[in-house]
Amino acid sequence: MPGVPSARIGTGYDSHRFDPAHRLVLGGVHFPGCPGLAGFSDGDAVAHAVIDALLGAAALGDVGSHFPPGDDRWRGADSMELLGLAAGVLREASWTVGNVDVTVVCERPKIGPRAAEMRAALAGRLGVSPGQVSVKGKTNEGMGWIGRGEGIGVQAVALVVPAP
Repeated sequence: MPGVPSARIGTGYDSHRFDPAHRLVLGGVHFPGCPGLAGFSDGDAVAHAVIDALLGAAALGDVGSHFPPGDDRWRGADSMELLGLAAGVLREASWTVGNVDVTVVCERPKIGPRAAEMRAALAGRLGVSPGQVSVKGKTNEGMGWIGRGEGIGVQAVALVVPAP
């Protein structure tokens, strides 16, 4: 189709402070023994970064424009459910997920041992194969607020392609 790109790339970022009053969920996977993340929803920074990357790639806004903080419908929401809703927004706009690449930056927990679970959970919500989702963990080598163990930062990159 003339003037319609064959693919688009978007980036997403999210960060949250640790909050021991919550349980830690990243990419839909619970990490017992670690403090959770503060947030209006469940604080799943992985899901939030992926939502932003996907919506951004399709020029459809961001997580806050679709699920505004302060709107009681989203208080304590399961962010993986929000990811599924965002995937529906993509489909309605005639886009589909090509692939997603996620980097979780934290001193703890260790992401590598749980990366396959996170890939599967994210892929399931997006309706794609786990081979289209990458999750990796990096430390901040003790530097800055992440290095001091105050919270977690997540970067995501997504490729969307026109739906068949």
